Amino acid sequence: MCFARIGTVLLGMVITVGAAQAVPLPVQERAPGVYVHQGSHQDFDDADYDGDIANIGFVVGEQAVAVIDTGGSYDIGLALKQAVEKATSLPIRYVINTHLHPDHVLGNAAFAGDGVQFVGHAKLAAALYESQDTYLRDAPSRADGVKNAIVLPTIKVSGQTTLDLGGRRLLLESWPSAHTTTDLTVLDEQTQTLWTGDLLFTERTPSVDGDVKGWLRVMDTLEHKRVSHLIPGHGSSPQDATVAWDAQRRYLTTLLADIRKGIDAGQDMSEVMQHAAAQEKNKWQRFDVINPRNVNLLFPKMEWE
Repeated sequence: MCFARIGTVLLGMVITVGAAQAVPLPVQERAPGVYVHQGSHQDFDDADYDGDIANIGFVVGEQAVAVIDTGGSYDIGLALKQAVEKATSLPIRYVINTHLHPDHVLGNAAFAGDGVQFVGHAKLAAALYESQDTYLRDAPSRADGVKNAIVLPTIKVSGQTTLDLGGRRLLLESWPSAHTTTDLTVLDEQTQTLWTGDLLFTERTPSVDGDVKGWLRVMDTLEHKRVSHLIPGHGSSPQDATVAWDAQRRYLTTLLADIRKGIDAGQDMSEVMQHAAAQEKNKWQRFDVINPRNVNLLFPKMEWE
């Protein structure tokens, strides 16, 4: 069934989206039953941006599957769904979103229906509702020409909660304002694999949206968790978790310090953009695009501190 017009899927409501053919996304089994698709280092403004920049995937239990983030378009979500179906015949019980950004949530609509429950931070529904017009306007075009849709969570996480996939538990934990106001981590207890969402970037320049000082505090907590595998929101899983956390901390603290130094010296934002975190440039991909955005967001806030 195909609808010519699709809007927002609100809370428990489900809208069936148009069927489209999809090639299964390539995934790797990073730990037993833990499958990850690593996104590319495209940018939202790239002419060929198709929504495939975030790390997304799924965990397979004895009775059901949980999908963790769904990509930046319906088409990417559908390709992820095909990857699940290729890996297992078990039903998808949950779709978990680690935060509100469109590259992690716009594939949700491909999973709507069939009893799937959508899970996110307690503040995610309101944040997505407020952002839906922008997200849908800027979303990559669907291959079948039907509009993308926003799907809001039906299960809201405040603090910690567990989801049972049958012989396999996922521990979900919501966080105070950090990368965003809606950050959620997912720990597969069986393999001690931690999905960080965008609380951790590797390779790709960290993108600022929420509270950087809060983000640094959350990082300090996450770094001390005893886990066997880390799945960052972007970039490859690190061989050395400490090195990965330290690299992100170095970038964020350098960025804050350089912006503060420029403000104290009376520089305007365009001047600060020329030097803020410049020593980090060769350590991160897409630095020339993402770092100026970070300065643009932080500078006005820090002027009033």
